[in-house]
Amino acid sequence: MRLARLLFAVCCFIPASSYGERTAAPKPNLIVIMADDLGYADVGFNGCLDIPTPHIDSIASRGVKCTSGYVAYAVCGPSRAGFMTGRYPQRFGFERNPQYKIDDPQMGLPLSEQTIADVLKTVGYRSGIVGKWHLGANSVHHPLERGFDEFYGHLGGGHRYLPQDLTIQKSEQAKNELESYRTWIVNNRSPEKPTKYLTDDFSDAAVRFVENNHSHPFFLFLSYNAPHLPLQATDDYLARVSHIEDPKRRTYAAMISAVDDGVGRVLAKVHELGLDDRTIVFFLSDNGGPILKNASCNDPLRGGKGDVWEGGFRVPFAVSWPSHLPANTIYDQPVSALDIMATIVDLSGATVRSDFSLDGVNLVPFLSGDDLASPHKAIYLRKFDQQRFAVRRGDYKLVISIKDSKSKLYNLSNDIQEKNDLGFKNPKELAELDRLRQEWASQLIEPAFLGLIHTENYQKKREKKQKRQKK
Repeated sequence: MRLARLLFAVCCFIPASSYGERTAAPKPNLIVIMADDLGYADVGFNGCLDIPTPHIDSIASRGVKCTSGYVAYAVCGPSRAGFMTGRYPQRFGFERNPQYKIDDPQMGLPLSEQTIADVLKTVGYRSGIVGKWHLGANSVHHPLERGFDEFYGHLGGGHRYLPQDLTIQKSEQAKNELESYRTWIVNNRSPEKPTKYLTDDFSDAAVRFVENNHSHPFFLFLSYNAPHLPLQATDDYLARVSHIEDPKRRTYAAMISAVDDGVGRVLAKVHELGLDDRTIVFFLSDNGGPILKNASCNDPLRGGKGDVWEGGFRVPFAVSWPSHLPANTIYDQPVSALDIMATIVDLSGATVRSDFSLDGVNLVPFLSGDDLASPHKAIYLRKFDQQRFAVRRGDYKLVISIKDSKSKLYNLSNDIQEKNDLGFKNPKELAELDRLRQEWASQLIEPAFLGLIHTENYQKKREKKQKRQKK
């Protein structure tokens, strides 16, 4: 009894902070590597044979390949807004690709929304974004105003890759999206002209961020704009894929090879610094591949970028965390890019505002096998301007592919290409999914700004395309 009292007394004099520091697990680092317009079948871990992606594949082999990984939307801007907030972008009106308008503070991620960087800052993280932003070009939307400590990238939806093409020094000098592709890169707030192929330049910046911030918890969003148009690659990368005959796909493949090199360099730096077991790495694309535009491949999925079919928003998706997730594992249940924020919030001990409910979940218990339930009641998609919808629950998926058309039902377990409508055979399942769709849609708002599809240049291009199709 006397010994017990002595031990109790000693424990009482241990400072709480010291005790917490000795017992609490270190906060994990988070690296999210996002490709742009990458096809579902264009990485080795999803079966690609003509484009070597050994470093990207290593994330899956050292961790979990998610065969049913979804993003929040089927085009770039809203998809990234969903990832960045952990919430469906339709909840806060970000349902279109924003126009590049420096003078419009409404054209971007609403200031009412918290970003991953905002939340992680409260628990001591350093956050950096390298590459594409696409969440608003006005100064109020600048990454350094949205929680990030470092930014090296471009503000618009795409960019040219060759240094000689970058002829506009300042981002605010670009008058529209097309001109924004030619701006110099923004280094925090200052313009800086790259001297390298842009993907290599972004990879350099990502490695520097990890090296400079490894002594405390960090979040790196490596937001490649490749292989988004324009299709541009260096001779060295083209030489690696000379076996590909189609010139468009060859250039696309070379761009992916450059991304893969960069992924390898970042992972090597993490390993060199002894951070493997403390670092969660996600790899995914922001939406499906636009098959005709960049010669991407979404097989065996139907459709591509912009579609409510699987090829529009089901993407390559892999996660590694060697100390917590089993290696070389396949996970088939639907997961979402929205889960990334929920995962790091839970693991870091951060909190979000009470009025700011997340749509994602902490994926670790599911991917580790500790929780055998499905992470999500359902996966949703709405495209307001076209009034298209998709709802996936379990193996079944509801699709409204054209405005005012009837709902269709598919069983993805045996019809991944969404060819056979089962609605007439299983009306109860179809009715239940439609009920879920309406329930979810009732929580959404209309788009808060006009998108790229409403610009004069876009309208002219669409009219020309329609005239060609009629001929």
